[in-house]
Parts: sequence; C-alpha cells; structure tokens
Amino acid sequence: MTEKSKKNKSHLDFEIDFFEKLITKNPDFIDALIPLAEAYTKAGRHEDGLNIDKRLAKLKANDAIVYYNLACSYSLLEDMDKAFTALKKAISLGYNDFEYMDIDPDLSGLREDKRYQKIIYNLAKKKRG
Repeated sequence: MTEKSKKNKSHLDFEIDFFEKLITKNPDFIDALIPLAEAYTKAGRHEDGLNIDKRLAKLKANDAIVYYNLACSYSLLEDMDKAFTALKKAISLGYNDFEYMDIDPDLSGLREDKRYQKIIYNLAKKKRG
C-alpha cells in the first residue's frame, strides 16, 4: 500500500467513524447520512452504503439524487432489477445529468443491460418533443 493510499484509507476511516457517531446520536440526521453513504461506497462497503441509501430514500422520498445514489448502490451490488427501479424513480423525480450517468463507474453494470439503452432512448425521444 502506498503512502497516499494509506492516507486516503485513514481519512476514509476517520470520516466513517465521525459520521457513524453522529447518526448514533441522531439516526435521521440527513446531513450526516449522505456523506456516510458516500464514504462507505468509497471504502468498498457497498452493503453498508445501500443500507444508508435506503434510509435516505425513506427520509427524502422525493429527492432525485437520493434515488440516483440508491440506483448506484444496487448496481454496485449487482441487483439490476432494483437498480433500474431506483434509476427510473430518480429520473421521474427530475434527475437529468445524463452525461454523468453515462460515465458514472457505479452504473457500469446497468449500462451493459438493454434496459439502460431503452431508458436513454426514451429520454432522448422526450427531449426532441
């Protein structure tokens, strides 16, 4: 492990510990849950990230970014059916950064699925009128 990767790991460990302590005191503290989910994902703790994303989806049921992140978590865990359901919900709630969606490494599994191309086709069709 390089010195830089050791620093990144210790920084991630610190972040995770910090945000876990915050949500222990206040389990619905959204401003701690969001970065905790991101830190879990960066640390490769995809199951933990998914659990936080599911909590966020309950707390922020109309938030497009929350559902986009939920789709990413499901995709990372190779649960493509649930990933597509969450992605469609994100789009219906207004998610529209399709350029990023096309390069987001968390969605690489989805992009290999025919359903992804269908979503993109339908979005392009909508844009044209």
